Amino acid sequence: MEYYSSQINRLVEELSRLPGIGSKSAQRLAFHILNMPKENANSLACAITEARNNVRYCKECCTLTDDELCPVCKNSKRDHRTIMAVENTRDLAAYEKTGKYEGVYHVLHGAISPMLGIGPADIRLKELMVRLQNEVDELIIATNSSLEGEATAMYISKLVKPTGIRVTRIASGVPVGGDLEYIDEVTLLRALEGRREL
Repeated sequence: MEYYSSQINRLVEELSRLPGIGSKSAQRLAFHILNMPKENANSLACAITEARNNVRYCKECCTLTDDELCPVCKNSKRDHRTIMAVENTRDLAAYEKTGKYEGVYHVLHGAISPMLGIGPADIRLKELMVRLQNEVDELIIATNSSLEGEATAMYISKLVKPTGIRVTRIASGVPVGGDLEYIDEVTLLRALEGRREL
């Protein structure tokens, strides 16, 4: 039985297609949008349309941007000889929030996963290899510590090491505030291997 009119149902249906949005959340969002002032709803619709039409890949690092080069690649104060390879744009944003990394990035847009049919050709590896032909001192591999992230890190490492470029992997281990008794063995081993002198 239909509870809402066809346009409300369509709005709920479209919103429920977004990742992490179930039918109840979609209903809440739909009614929130319908109760917004018209200019706010139009502004939201316009922002979605403009972003979808204008956002593209940075020609240097493959992150999402509305310009030819993203703000990080444009910045001449960044260390362009150090590249950090990340799985997605959200990972780039997470590192930028630390305010401590001064190099540039390369967004792979995924990780190698044979089980899902994602191979090296399905992520932005070719573009990374082209960038590494320039003057690069270090490639930091900052993929997730999942099975796919580890496979991607190993693949990139084997590909890049013969070029003579220093290849490093981000350390992973015990989170701040974490109790050791609840941490899995792989994470504890990583924390031990990634230890540094105090």
